[in-house]
Amino acid sequence: MTLLLLALALLALPSPPPVLHRLTPPTPKPRRAPPMASDDPLTVAAAWDLLAACLKAGLPVANAVHAVVDGLSPPAATVLRQVGSQLALGADPVTAWAPALAHVTTAPLARGARRTAKSGAALAALAADLAARVREQVSDQAEARAQRAAVLVAGPLAACFLPAFLCLGVLPVVIGLATRFTETW
Repeated sequence: MTLLLLALALLALPSPPPVLHRLTPPTPKPRRAPPMASDDPLTVAAAWDLLAACLKAGLPVANAVHAVVDGLSPPAATVLRQVGSQLALGADPVTAWAPALAHVTTAPLARGARRTAKSGAALAALAADLAARVREQVSDQAEARAQRAAVLVAGPLAACFLPAFLCLGVLPVVIGLATRFTETW
């Protein structure tokens, strides 16, 4: 009889919220939009080096641009794919490179490619120079971050060591001198 009353009490009493929560089906969480792929400067530099190597090997500009597209972020890849398709169809290089001027990553290459199309200079040298310039910028940024970290580290060190130096080095000397002067007067 006691067991029957205990079973009825367990059924009649509300269960704690965590147990009820486990019995309900989980609600789907809203999915976040995937983060936009950013243009890694070293990846961009590698792409420009690849473009220079393809052009030096004798590939047409359209084929070389299509070879580079896979290594870049989707926005830059889309722009360069469009440029490569227009060049493959025989469009004027100045108009074909125009969409690439709007993208931050491809704008320096597009300006140089338009300039070399007008003057007849080699695009391969320009792409190699762009890659070297991008790597130099990355190196400069890394050095600036390292110097900033060194400055930021000096603050806590000064906050810890300066009081310790005063308490353990200067204060005993001052107290010792003060006791000697007070004894002699």
